[in-house]
Amino acid sequence: MIKFHLKCDQDHQFESWFQSGAAFDKLVTAGMINCTTCGSTDVTKMIMAPAVNTSNSIAVPKQTNAALAELKKKVEANSEYVGSDFATEAREIHDGTKPERPIYGEANLQEAKKLVDDGIPVMPLPFIPRKKAN
Repeated sequence: MIKFHLKCDQDHQFESWFQSGAAFDKLVTAGMINCTTCGSTDVTKMIMAPAVNTSNSIAVPKQTNAALAELKKKVEANSEYVGSDFATEAREIHDGTKPERPIYGEANLQEAKKLVDDGIPVMPLPFIPRKKAN
């Protein structure tokens, strides 16, 4: 894992972790990295000394845990959980065969890559979705 200091075209600065530098490049090219302040997808790396973690565990600051908990709460309150049907639902919404609405769920790496390759905007969530009973 590697942490980059980022800046958007509106000069907002923020940090984020990525699996690798190549993973960052791929996500930014796909428009999947958004400014945490304004939502802009015009994001670049700032000059920095990268922080590389070589251990298997990452200590997450308490304020980060609180922010993630708040994000999870908002996503769950304002989106429909579609479970393992996420890739199918996202594609059908994009194609206009299902009504447009915010959804979240689960997709494997191949499904997510296919959606991105087909120009369907998706992004990974930094938490595991809570499964809802049908």
